Amino acid sequence: MRASPLHSPIRCSSTNPSPPPPPPPSSLSTSTTTQLATKLPKSLLHKHPLYTPTHPHISLQFKEKILCLEIMGVDASRALALNPSLRGASLDSIHSVVSFLQSKGIHQKDLARIFGMCPNLLTADIESDLCPVFGFLSRDLRVPDHDFRRPINKCPRLLVSSVRDQLRPALFYLQRLGFRDLHALAYQDPILLVSSVENTLIPKLKHLESLGFSRGEAVGMVRRCPALFTFSIENNFKPKFDYFSVEMGGRLEELRDFPQYFAFSLEKRIKPRHMEVVKSGVRLALPVMLKSTDEEFGELIGRGLDGAG
Repeated sequence: MRASPLHSPIRCSSTNPSPPPPPPPSSLSTSTTTQLATKLPKSLLHKHPLYTPTHPHISLQFKEKILCLEIMGVDASRALALNPSLRGASLDSIHSVVSFLQSKGIHQKDLARIFGMCPNLLTADIESDLCPVFGFLSRDLRVPDHDFRRPINKCPRLLVSSVRDQLRPALFYLQRLGFRDLHALAYQDPILLVSSVENTLIPKLKHLESLGFSRGEAVGMVRRCPALFTFSIENNFKPKFDYFSVEMGGRLEELRDFPQYFAFSLEKRIKPRHMEVVKSGVRLALPVMLKSTDEEFGELIGRGLDGAG
């Protein structure tokens, strides 16, 4: 199933039944130059390395491709470095991907971020790569056709993930853990669906168990705070748990009941507030200590100091 081309303001070249003779190879056609000159990107394309005399053999088609990407807001050099297949892709194939995404409700203004995060998408096969993803969103996650834009913008990596090897296995694993809210998975936590079951989800759960939580407690924690699946073991779990258990003398039950603790900054929130609490002598529950606003926290500390005085 190949999507029919749609009119798009970002198309970089037109296809007519009887095309005029090609312009001289030394420069872009006047009409193309005029069209693109009104939309010169911030990087000033005439200064792009591919336009300098040191690259005299770069084809007109390749230069037009660079212009097309830059006009869409995509860093062409980065995209080409991360997706070498892009060098051989035609403008028509790139436009077909753009037109297909727009037919699914993706806005033109979304494309720079989406392609910037996922340059492989520019050379995706519509039928074998993209159609299955939208089918998954529709059938497995029950996302209405008119609302595809929301989960895609939330997690563009959905578009470059295999339904068979990645998205569906992750969904099945999460459902086995008790994640039943398909709406939340689609609109709030789609990043969990592009996370490897073997390399990310299972290891994070096992690490929580290694801290002393039972399997059931660990599962309950990730269900209450799905972001736990996205945190680094080395850079988040370990230093924050060490501080909690050693410096704060906290109990596992506190983290079991408030797993959101791991979502707060250790240096900017946890440590400063804990030291203020210790200094004031006031006793605050972990959620109150971390979730209260600066004003609320100041009042709570002030009461403790007043009481001590």
